[in-house]
Amino acid sequence: MPEKNSATTAPSLVLPRLIVGLGNPGSKYDRTRHNIGFEIVEAFAKSLPDVSLVGNKRFQGETGEFRSAGERTVLLKPTTYMNRSGQAVRAVLDWYKLEPSAVLVVYDDMDLPTGKLRMRLSGGAGGHNGMKSIISHLGTKEFPRLRVGVGAADKSGDANGAVVSHVLGRFAPEDRKIVDAVIPMAIDAIDLSLRKGVERSMNLYNGREVEL
Repeated sequence: MPEKNSATTAPSLVLPRLIVGLGNPGSKYDRTRHNIGFEIVEAFAKSLPDVSLVGNKRFQGETGEFRSAGERTVLLKPTTYMNRSGQAVRAVLDWYKLEPSAVLVVYDDMDLPTGKLRMRLSGGAGGHNGMKSIISHLGTKEFPRLRVGVGAADKSGDANGAVVSHVLGRFAPEDRKIVDAVIPMAIDAIDLSLRKGVERSMNLYNGREVEL
């Protein structure tokens, strides 16, 4: 019996080709918890030579391009407001003829402690309106995501109002120090996923703590 070709049985690497940071446009949302995805993608762009994020009406957002592992890779900040983020992601995928599995979405997560990173290959929206929109427009939950903890809201009173106030609020000074320290770690996690695959990055960065 002929031996199996190991190349056909080995799992293929998941290498993102579109990095999406979620947030809301406008100065009043700068540095809020809900905009941590924007912050990380902006910082990632600054870490690359000759890459800047510029407005693109076709993609309903700000985009930048660079090469990773010989492949064109796109950074995206949707400017549609959070609950319509999927429109921008869908537009970029269609233009570049990318599959949903090539998307890595970076966004805030109240279910994680402030500054904790959690990368996954797929999953639900977890109540996040930006992710709900992306899942709806892509028609699948099977795409990588990097969740960044922003801590839980105090829901002892008006739960819905508390959540909105929490995500649209800015970090307390002590939490801001944690976030500022975790942004470079998130950049390293994204970079590793581009070079070695999402699973390698998951193994290295999930559960790591920042050191202040």
